[in-house]
Amino acid sequence: MLYFSLTNRILIIGLCVLGLLCAMPNLLGKETREALPGFVPNQAVNLGLDLRGGAHLLLEVQVEEVFAERMESLRTDVRETLREAGVRRFSRLSAGPDFVSVRVTNPEDLERARIALNSIPQQIGGGFGGPLGFGMGGGGIVGGNDLELEVLEDNSFRLVLTEGEKRAITDRTIAQSLEIIRRRIDEAGTREPTIQRQGQDRVLVQVPGVGSADEILGIIGRTARLSFHHVVSIGADARNPGPGQFVLEDIDTGEPLRLERRAILTGENLVDSQLGFEPDTGLPVVNFRFDTAGARIFGEHTAANVGALFAIVLDNEIISAPRIRSPILGGSGFIEGNFTVESATELSILLRSGALPASISVLEQRTVGPDLGADSIAAGEAASLLAFIAVLIFMGLIYRIFGIFANIALLLNVGMIFGLLSVIGATLTLPGIAGIVLTIGMAVDANVLIFERIREELKRAKGPAQAIEKGYREAFSAIIDANITTLIAAIILFALGSGPVKGFAVTLGIGIMTSVFTAVFVTRLMISVWLERTRPKTLQVERITLVPPGTKLRFMGMRRLFTMISGGGVIAAVLLTAVLGLNFGIDFRGGTMIEARTVEAADLGEVRAAVTALDLGDVAVQSFGSDRDVLVRVEEQTNTGDERMAVAEAVGDALVEAIPGTEIRRVEVVGPKVSGELLQAGILAITLAVAAVLVYIWLRFEWQFGVGAVVALVHDVGLTIGIFALLGIEFNLAIIAALLTIVGYSLNDTVVVYDRVRENLRKYKKMELSDLLDLSVNETLSRTLMTSLTTLVALLALFLLGPAVIQGFTFAMIWGVLIGTYSSIFIAAAMLLAMNVKRDWSDPGEAAKAGVQFGGAQV
Repeated sequence: MLYFSLTNRILIIGLCVLGLLCAMPNLLGKETREALPGFVPNQAVNLGLDLRGGAHLLLEVQVEEVFAERMESLRTDVRETLREAGVRRFSRLSAGPDFVSVRVTNPEDLERARIALNSIPQQIGGGFGGPLGFGMGGGGIVGGNDLELEVLEDNSFRLVLTEGEKRAITDRTIAQSLEIIRRRIDEAGTREPTIQRQGQDRVLVQVPGVGSADEILGIIGRTARLSFHHVVSIGADARNPGPGQFVLEDIDTGEPLRLERRAILTGENLVDSQLGFEPDTGLPVVNFRFDTAGARIFGEHTAANVGALFAIVLDNEIISAPRIRSPILGGSGFIEGNFTVESATELSILLRSGALPASISVLEQRTVGPDLGADSIAAGEAASLLAFIAVLIFMGLIYRIFGIFANIALLLNVGMIFGLLSVIGATLTLPGIAGIVLTIGMAVDANVLIFERIREELKRAKGPAQAIEKGYREAFSAIIDANITTLIAAIILFALGSGPVKGFAVTLGIGIMTSVFTAVFVTRLMISVWLERTRPKTLQVERITLVPPGTKLRFMGMRRLFTMISGGGVIAAVLLTAVLGLNFGIDFRGGTMIEARTVEAADLGEVRAAVTALDLGDVAVQSFGSDRDVLVRVEEQTNTGDERMAVAEAVGDALVEAIPGTEIRRVEVVGPKVSGELLQAGILAITLAVAAVLVYIWLRFEWQFGVGAVVALVHDVGLTIGIFALLGIEFNLAIIAALLTIVGYSLNDTVVVYDRVRENLRKYKKMELSDLLDLSVNETLSRTLMTSLTTLVALLALFLLGPAVIQGFTFAMIWGVLIGTYSSIFIAAAMLLAMNVKRDWSDPGEAAKAGVQFGGAQV
């Protein structure tokens, strides 16, 4: 296992060099990266909004409006088609959300109605793909590709959109919305936006470098449906519209105008719009130009209606109603109104980029100021560097030359993580930094497993080469099992998480894979080369021993005590959670959160008074980080997304007015719909992670091992939730990520112990089960403590020096490491004894010939 062919050596070294080359652009400036030759990687890791500032919006496209609009058009076609077919007696013609229904009152007209409805051209997408079928008697449904014809018992028909066509309409609507939003943001000059579909009918928009989400919403938030309508009458006469007419109020004068519903032209005929200035007054206007067909239609209408008014309608509002003084034959004109230069520019962008197919609502809004992003980067860099140095020193002190090999592998590991993140175009967020710091702590785990195995083999009087060979071989299964269980948690977190949590899952998952690669291949290659060159006669792996040689602690003898302690702790955690409840963040309960920094030490009473005066309901004010930083939380408002954003703006304005010089550093607005979904997704993620682990361990070991691991997991997660209820620490989406990582970490520890139990069950056929379990825990105790200490060193650095916004996350991780270590030692193995794990499931291969003395039992 220590021998490497020349091909394998070249492959391993080549992968390391390639990973470092891909990571190199992160050390270079943007201009330097762009000047690199084309064959050299030049993609750097993108920084998330929480690191460089910017705006985040989660929008929901109201696809139902498109359905309703199509059905309204279909309703008109049904009426005209039936009349043309001679079906005069019909009633109850109406359009629903996704259907049009009509009742034919004369039974003799049913067949004629069927033929007529069958002849209606498809309203969406063109062509039904064949005539609609029809069945008489008793009712039924027969369908084409896009519409289904329902025949009801009361001589009624319903044309219904099929599920396939609904999905097709939704996909087209979202695709069109994405393109228009992207076009509008690009037109506004913002750089490096992230615009992508999320779920079925949502769009995620992230734009770095802007001051607030309101700026982005001002550009993309209007549908910008432009149409030109003939004005039938104005004033009191306009109150009663006739067929084919509707009434709107002039936005400037407030007077009602009765308009023809059929538009003269729509924005689809517009080819350009630009900011301009009215020649006589110098006021801002919006110049527009029609295409050839639009110019002809507009010219004909204005020529025939000189002296009449026509209304320019934008998103169902009249923005201008000029009088036609003379024919407009050139296909161009301008829109005047109470514009500023900014509003005229914004409107020209909206018109130029096209209309959104449906209106949008804001489900979630987050804004991070650039100063906060810079502070987060600085704090994250300091914490990561300290964690990195501390782990390097720790490994070097403990494992001598092997520690040096592990440290080199750790440096390569971090480089390869950044290289892979750069290649896939990942976005690094604060939780992502936490994932890297956690990886730094956990990356040594595989090496620790190997080194501890080598140390055990050396105690059996084997030579250095044989001990190293056996150590790698024996540690391999534990490494694979332990890391696969952690990877399961990362995959589930990625699948069900969103935003920064997904970024954390990416860094954690990549870190797991690179850690295994560097430990199993890179470190082994270095040790192999070292052995070839030095050929040592003797070898000592460790410099400092955390667990004295020959330790034989009777863990199973203490199981009842620790079972009572753990059981009492879990019961207390359940009671605390039920009585005190969890301090849910806005991720889970909705609402508005604003982080502000004052010039001097903040007076919380003054801040609370300023916000309470707005009469927004329950308001929580607390210090956050330094004495100048304040966190304000406002309960969820029962209103629309736009109004929730207005609440956030009002709170920010109130703080700035009450305490001059206040800087609004971060704003988050989450609606109840999203918060409820996030909570459900979090619960589902934890449940799926536990279930997946149970199945995996069951397949790899035996059902008793799976149950024991799940009991340990429930213990760890329950106590973590209990401590959050006791201390009142905010429980948000990042804590769900922490809980899933705790699940993975606790499993990592437990699986290592179980792997040794499985091995010893094969070796010692007659040893008492309690003695065998004690032996297994003692043999893995040194590795368990080493991994826990290195991980805690990294997490403590992040907790003490990292940004305040993720301190709850790091606290959960620190607590989880402590609890996970405890449960793997005192709970997991004890569960196997309680369930009397089977002794005959293992392979009946070679049993160890040598006896082992443990707890008085000779085998």
